[in-house]
Amino acid sequence: MARELVWTGFMTLDGVVDSPGGTVEGHRSGGWVLDTPFVPEAYSLKGEELDETSALMFGRHSYEAFAPIWPASEDHAAYKDLPKYVVSGSLTEDALIDDWGPITILRSTEDIAELKETDGGAVFIHGSAELGRRLGEADLIDRYNLLVFPVLLGAGKSIFTDSDRDKQSLRLRESATYSNGVAKLIYDVLR
Repeated sequence: MARELVWTGFMTLDGVVDSPGGTVEGHRSGGWVLDTPFVPEAYSLKGEELDETSALMFGRHSYEAFAPIWPASEDHAAYKDLPKYVVSGSLTEDALIDDWGPITILRSTEDIAELKETDGGAVFIHGSAELGRRLGEADLIDRYNLLVFPVLLGAGKSIFTDSDRDKQSLRLRESATYSNGVAKLIYDVLR
């Protein structure tokens, strides 16, 4: 049975996914997640994902952002020893950090398609807008786990293509709304 590839992340109502944690990530309105009132149940999806994740996947930029922080983070301790895949045409083995479980560099969309055909559980892509968009265009994403925030930014990175493409239908698996305006939307990709 093929492994499920899940893109998960925070998103604005207009589809922007970059810089949720702060301006250091590059967007002038960065930190939009932190500007939304904290309601613990709105983030319960992240805890649910911990139980389902068998491996993590990142694009190079997201790997370089998360690698210095996540290995020592108590919030991400469950991920520490899981296999990780970094998709990059330029990252070298000597740039990988130690003490964060096994890390494999994948060089192409074909490598990801081959990984999906191996045994194992779900592989979760955290952030990684460009990677998410590329894999969506290649019809390799199986599910989208979205926490949509009541924010409009107008511009920024999105995981969805702005190119003309064939229709891709989705099935709503689960949804919930929270008092802070955040909506949880989980969609399966129909094939």
